[in-house]
Amino acid sequence: MIRAAALVLLLLFPGFAHAQTKATLHVFAAASLFDAFDAIAKDFEKQNAGVKVRVQYAGSQTLAAQIEQGAEADVFASADDRWMRYVVEKGFVDGDPKVFARNGLVFIVPRSNPGRVKGVADAARTGVKVIVGSDQVPVGAYTRLALSKLSSDPAYGDDFGRRVLRNVVSQEDNVKAIVNKVALGEADAGFVYRSDIAHGAARHVSAIELPSAARVEAHYPIAALRSRRGELASRFIAYVLSPAGQAALKKEKFSPAS
Repeated sequence: MIRAAALVLLLLFPGFAHAQTKATLHVFAAASLFDAFDAIAKDFEKQNAGVKVRVQYAGSQTLAAQIEQGAEADVFASADDRWMRYVVEKGFVDGDPKVFARNGLVFIVPRSNPGRVKGVADAARTGVKVIVGSDQVPVGAYTRLALSKLSSDPAYGDDFGRRVLRNVVSQEDNVKAIVNKVALGEADAGFVYRSDIAHGAARHVSAIELPSAARVEAHYPIAALRSRRGELASRFIAYVLSPAGQAALKKEKFSPAS
């Protein structure tokens, strides 16, 4: 009886099946956006009946490679300009990218602090185990820029960056892996984004601010990709840039887009 009733509805109302089908928006977002974009996706779904937002998180370099390889994606939110430029130059972006958030680096240690690390200078101390992002990952590139700035400061010495990198025991493909390994005590310290220790992680790691001379600002651009859901992608981006979207990002310790 139920199947028969459904058939009648399809015959009488051809749009019935379409109305029951949800539009799925595929968003590729940098791993550091996990908490903020999960909240934004849920709010966007509530305000757009029949829309499902699927967010895939990974390092920006991994997401860019997946887009190039033909993965189904409608929106790309990168943790730096480099990988956004990459997908733009490959012809995958529809329109101009927009910066929607900013972030900063912090130095983290496990709550138990087995390495007795008191500041970023200790990252170069012999025997201290450090975890960083690989140089292809935005957080890794930002980390190396911060180390370069510190190496220009006589208080640290021009070989400071090299000494820190000699202490690196692991280079990760995304920032969440750095947080998790430091929290588990697999390293004495690591460099991550401020947003990565907004909530749960703060119970397991302690954050140390970098000296003002070493501070770098991470820019997060977002863009619609060439897809058949371009209008929906544009609406999602508009929501990210709206006061509600910006409030969700601020809650996770991101700085405003402008």
